Amino acid sequence: MNDAVDPYLILALVFLLAAAGAVVWAIMAQRKAAAATQEAWRLGSQLEQALERHRMLEDQSATQIELIRAQAEKSAQAVAEQLIKRADENAKSRDQLTHARLEAQLKPVAETLAKFEAQVTAVEKSRAEESGGLKAQIAALMEASAATQTEARKLSAALRRGAGVQGRWGEQMLRNVLEMAGLKHGVDFTEQVQLDGGRVRPDVVVRMPRNAAFVIDAKCSLNAYLEAQDAPDDVAREAAYLRHAASLRAHIQSLSAKAYWDALEVSPDFVAMFVPGDGILAAALERAPELMTEAMEKRVIIATPSTLFALCKAVSYGWRVEEQAKNAVEVAALGRELYKRVADMGGHVAGVGRSLSAAVDKYNAFVGSLESRVLPKAREFEKLKVEHGGKGIEELAAVDTAVRPVTKLEISQADEGVGQNPALTLGNGTPT
Repeated sequence: MNDAVDPYLILALVFLLAAAGAVVWAIMAQRKAAAATQEAWRLGSQLEQALERHRMLEDQSATQIELIRAQAEKSAQAVAEQLIKRADENAKSRDQLTHARLEAQLKPVAETLAKFEAQVTAVEKSRAEESGGLKAQIAALMEASAATQTEARKLSAALRRGAGVQGRWGEQMLRNVLEMAGLKHGVDFTEQVQLDGGRVRPDVVVRMPRNAAFVIDAKCSLNAYLEAQDAPDDVAREAAYLRHAASLRAHIQSLSAKAYWDALEVSPDFVAMFVPGDGILAAALERAPELMTEAMEKRVIIATPSTLFALCKAVSYGWRVEEQAKNAVEVAALGRELYKRVADMGGHVAGVGRSLSAAVDKYNAFVGSLESRVLPKAREFEKLKVEHGGKGIEELAAVDTAVRPVTKLEISQADEGVGQNPALTLGNGTPT
């Protein structure tokens, strides 16, 4: 029993060890707590110092902020003044630059406007002058129109006096148209010619090429047409125009019955009825459209100044063609005569060439004989010291240049016969 370990002792040792550990741990914890307390005091003092510094910094910051704010206000005011001053200067310079640019840009416009103003002034002045001239021309035109109306009334009154006055006026109008067409009075046309033994006497006979001719009549009545011009209302005017158409129809029948073409040796089978105005014929055709067809059927050609002018122009052209044909005949005769004379001259030229060739041959023969038979003896006088005046005998050269033959023009005599002439032939022998 004594040798066995006492459990209580072991337990007491355990508790003792635990207590010792607890004491050691407590001491260590106390030391740690003291160290923590000291660290806490140190940190607290540092915190207070930091807070004090913070308060001091805040005070300094507030003061500096006030100072900075004051300085900033002063600086901002100065800067603002400088900026405003610079802005004013920039604005003034920009205004000046803009003004200069605007002046440079507007200068051409101003010059153009000045030129335009000058042109407008000149145009206005010219317009005023032309307006004055136009007024004067209008006044003169009105006077001329009034004078024309007066003359027209006089002519209308004169034409109403009788058929003789109308006939003479129509004949004068017809003569004017013929002369304007290029026909000559007394040469290309004649007036008041008695035909068929005095049975008929047309107003105008127009000559045509190849001894042909045709008749123009200018005696159509205009009384009804003139009455229509002075009619007081449309009814009277229409009735006068109907009488005018009937008057032209009756005159067509009268001309057809006279058969002027039978009184001429060579003539186209028609007679031209001259109406001295296109409006006069148009007024009749509006009321009687078949009038033109009826006139053609009766071999009557109704001609106004415009259509008669064209017809007479054709006659004048025919005369020119006839004259050209006559001239062509004369030119052909002259050509034949010239051909004959050129042929004769070609023969003479060939004869002259042959004579020249013969003369050259004779000359060469003479020179040969002279040099071979005469000159050798004559030169012997020089050897004999005969005085010859210092003149020696020159050498004589033969003519080697031959006469050029006629190659472009040869003369060949035609076979003998009556009326045959020498013929021209070219170098290849082809007769021309």
